[in-house]
Amino acid sequence: MNKGKLKRLVMRDRVRSEEIADLEEGLLKVVRSTKVVKGGRRFRFAAFMVVGNKDGVVGLGYGKANEIPEAVRKAVGDAKKHLVRIKLKNGTIPHEVVAKYCASNVLLMPATQGTGVIAGNNIRAVLEYAGVKNILSKTYGSRNAINSAKAAFACLCNLSSAVAIAEKRGKEVMEIFQ
Repeated sequence: MNKGKLKRLVMRDRVRSEEIADLEEGLLKVVRSTKVVKGGRRFRFAAFMVVGNKDGVVGLGYGKANEIPEAVRKAVGDAKKHLVRIKLKNGTIPHEVVAKYCASNVLLMPATQGTGVIAGNNIRAVLEYAGVKNILSKTYGSRNAINSAKAAFACLCNLSSAVAIAEKRGKEVMEIFQ
């Protein structure tokens, strides 16, 4: 999945940040880059943040600045612009889903009550801020923090409910399960 396709998925299921009252923020990664100039080194920072209400709404954001707090502020603003509402079923996802972002492939599988969130650090953060309580995950390919988090976010954007699938096929909900 390329960056444009992920952007289209986000635009499809978009939620306005004004509609959501209690958003929580989590820092996934801070990256420092250095530029060497005649007078010494110049540092710049990039922050990657996750924002969610832990009840089905989540967003990812990226911000760059000369100072860490400013980069974090920009990343939170970007995450609030890219909020999506995901479909949850009893604290887990309704079906198995796979997504790819750059070289990272992420597989998310629904789990039974009491399993918990079985995932790596960055994928775990995205899932917990989305409100997922029980899930199994597996990462294939690159385990880069930013790309694996974006692949998990793409998985959540690709989820669809039984009602949506029935409507798309022009059938009743019970016909899908037969």
